[in-house]
Amino acid sequence: MRVTTWSLEQTSPDGLPAVPAPSEHVTVVRAETPSPEFSRFLYTAVGGDILWTDRLALTYAQWQETLGRPGTETWVAYEKGTPAGYVELQAQPEGVVEIAYFGLIPAFRGRRIGGHLLSYGTARAWDLADRWPGLPPTERVWLHTCSKDGEHAMDNYLRRGFTLFDTKVEEEPDAVTPGPWAGAHD
Repeated sequence: MRVTTWSLEQTSPDGLPAVPAPSEHVTVVRAETPSPEFSRFLYTAVGGDILWTDRLALTYAQWQETLGRPGTETWVAYEKGTPAGYVELQAQPEGVVEIAYFGLIPAFRGRRIGGHLLSYGTARAWDLADRWPGLPPTERVWLHTCSKDGEHAMDNYLRRGFTLFDTKVEEEPDAVTPGPWAGAHD
């Protein structure tokens, strides 16, 4: 399968529009205690139907190590108490923050939650150093998306003030993902 990957960035928070929650029933909360079980649930629930596979083989210890790194945060959108999606931030050297993962569980897509969550998560990337003493202030936020992601992904990133800085096209083997459980997307 041919996959196009686009890398996008923001070099200032000035272009980031605030997007209000689509209803009073949508909240975004930081998962302050790193939990491999919860993070793996979010990863498979969000990425199962769009072929996220890079973390499926990680061991419990590898999940713990990844989530426990200074400057790594998981922000979860909830609708009426039910997880709807998440954004995972990862601090990198020299004031760079990567939005490593972002997405919504399929049942919550198309309900205007994604724009709100992306704006909220990006704002948290810009103020990450405020919560992590010793990290330098954020000077750049970046992410990547690809042709396997949802049809509205690129538009959402562009509307939040991200700009394209790199494009790659590669062949990838076809992959099957179990979603949150085997047969979830059959």
